[in-house]
Amino acid sequence: MADTMMTQETDMPKEEVDLDCTDYYINRELSWLAFNHRVLEEAEDEATPALERLKFLAITSSNLDEFFMVRVGSMKDQEKHGITTPENKAGMTPRQQLEAMSREAHKMVAKQYRIWNEALLPQLEINGISFVKPDDLSEEQEAFLRTYFYDRIYPVLTPMAVDASRPFPMLLNKSVNLAVTLESESDGKNKILFAVVQVPSVLPRYIELPSTTTEEKQFVLLEDVICHYIDFLFKGNRICAVKPFRITRNADMTLDEEGAEDLLKEIQKELKKRRWGAAVRLEVTEEMDEYMKGILQESLEIEPSDIYEVKGPLDLTFLMKFSQLAGYNDLRYPPLASQPPADFIGENNIFEAIAHKDILVHHPYESFDPVIHFVKQAAEDPNVLAIKQTLYRVSGDSPIVGALAKAAENGKQVTVLVELKARFDEENNIVWAKKLEKAGCHVIYGLVGLKTHCKITLVVRQEGKSLKRYVHLGTGNYNDSTARLYTDLGMFTCKEPFGIDASYIFNHLSGYSKPPKFKKIEAAPNGLRNKILQLIDNEIAKSTPDQPGRIILKMNSLTDKKLINALFKASAAGVKVDMIIRGICCLRPGIPGVSENIRVISIVDRFLEHSRIFYFQSGGDDKMYLASADWMTRNMERRVEIMFPIEVASLKERVKKILDVLLQDNVKARVLNSSGVYTRVEVQPDEKRIHSQLAFHAAAVKNAKKIRQTPYMKQLKPKTHIDV
Repeated sequence: MADTMMTQETDMPKEEVDLDCTDYYINRELSWLAFNHRVLEEAEDEATPALERLKFLAITSSNLDEFFMVRVGSMKDQEKHGITTPENKAGMTPRQQLEAMSREAHKMVAKQYRIWNEALLPQLEINGISFVKPDDLSEEQEAFLRTYFYDRIYPVLTPMAVDASRPFPMLLNKSVNLAVTLESESDGKNKILFAVVQVPSVLPRYIELPSTTTEEKQFVLLEDVICHYIDFLFKGNRICAVKPFRITRNADMTLDEEGAEDLLKEIQKELKKRRWGAAVRLEVTEEMDEYMKGILQESLEIEPSDIYEVKGPLDLTFLMKFSQLAGYNDLRYPPLASQPPADFIGENNIFEAIAHKDILVHHPYESFDPVIHFVKQAAEDPNVLAIKQTLYRVSGDSPIVGALAKAAENGKQVTVLVELKARFDEENNIVWAKKLEKAGCHVIYGLVGLKTHCKITLVVRQEGKSLKRYVHLGTGNYNDSTARLYTDLGMFTCKEPFGIDASYIFNHLSGYSKPPKFKKIEAAPNGLRNKILQLIDNEIAKSTPDQPGRIILKMNSLTDKKLINALFKASAAGVKVDMIIRGICCLRPGIPGVSENIRVISIVDRFLEHSRIFYFQSGGDDKMYLASADWMTRNMERRVEIMFPIEVASLKERVKKILDVLLQDNVKARVLNSSGVYTRVEVQPDEKRIHSQLAFHAAAVKNAKKIRQTPYMKQLKPKTHIDV
């Protein structure tokens, strides 16, 4: 009887898992806040050098600014328009999300200032660096500051009265201001008056004071100086109180691209609106009285939960510049130098090198110079007929833009897709677009309704009686500044299928051609998601209990529900899935029957983990891809993205080794559990410590020792420092 019952139970159909269950997902906004908390942990970590800790504190503040301007701003717009539909993963309405975001953001801000007051200020003082208040100065310092105020600050200030005839001023987004209450000394009526003074962003945020010792540096904040001498702005009145405040505005742009006759002009118009969007956050010091707060809250039309009281200076982003204080190298990370790329060893000419073999470059451990040199040499080479390139974010003084302009001036056909909608880089990109057009480049702005986020350069060169296409494909932007700070991978190739695909992409972006059928590259929005789903399905099909499938994914964010569902199915089928996701992860790992075979780690370190790498075991026929795209719905549906295979066995093995080292990191890695909480990887006393970023740099240094200093390698300036 027992045997019969056992057979009946075994033959019973397995209960189907409801993959729409909201318990299986983490809300996107809360996941982002958890990421910013991991950045804040680096500021809290006593093993991080003091000035580097200031940087991480500044980064968390800058990240929060963008979070409020874009994510909170967007959510408030949804609520304003009466949207009550829950989002399709974690099932939270806009109001529920706003409330949860506010709770977590308040906790984060409180922790930021706890770290500032209890850890960083004391540590700076131990090292002879201090911030002081004007009331605590010596006579010499007071005399210096008074002169400084009269000569350098006072002429720039503008007091703005607020009364019946002068409404509350429209204050600039993210600007620090002073709220002033005062009484008129002339009419004797004791009427409280209110005014605002903007702290000028054109002036240095902190001022170094003369010190009696060379070992000590003292600084005073600009807003404290203005507060100290505020009575000079309001002669004939008694100052009751003066307190700083800061406004963050909704900066989420809404473009009608279909109806826009000139996209560039439309974006310029929207950028002006961004500076004056609705207020979404008010930051004040905790000493501000209720009367002042009430005026500001009413004038800005915000909720009490949108007010953030802090114990310390507003806008900690100034600490990024302060961390660059001259000297004090012992309070920074030991300097690292980017190395000559291993795959360029022994090569004299960049086109000859690429013709010889596919070349992989791992930034910032290996120099970004070959990418710049690729475009520069193409600009000068008389055999190069055309250069085509996509630009999403470029540096303030971009050598690549300069090389493209030079190429056009040299008579080459130069086509540049400049993405005008790269968030918060729009103005910069408009400047570059105009410069390139003036130089004779054909500048295009992409497809209506889509951001062009792919990273691709195509050089067409005359070689004998035929044309040869040289291609660079990458995971990161063509930005020489961020290439020293972001971890990315790029591949050079001249293999014909990649050249054909590159031409397809540019023809599609610049003309009316239909989405092409690619030979090697996969692109969004017309097939990338489907290709990824096929790769996951293939992994499931080839997975067996004896030889389970394996997927390793590295990206910045994972939010797309269709791709998450596919990973759930892979896990349920026994496929082992390891994910290295720096930022947002909406997938909840470790759920029995759903995601128990999925492991998620996040690495936050001195360099920003930015590369996108996708590995599929494929039953022993390993498949390796690099991509410009994260697995987010916007990347799959509203952006032009690319994913390209690494086919050369040695390069495939090299990228696999990169993934293996990242998965072994037990110094900077945090593991995500099924509750949505990240915890640091535990290291056993006898276990070797593996710090992935330092391991990659060490490997680059080891490879550099093999280099013969050929003329080409000398041009690459291999000892460019990585500034962090």
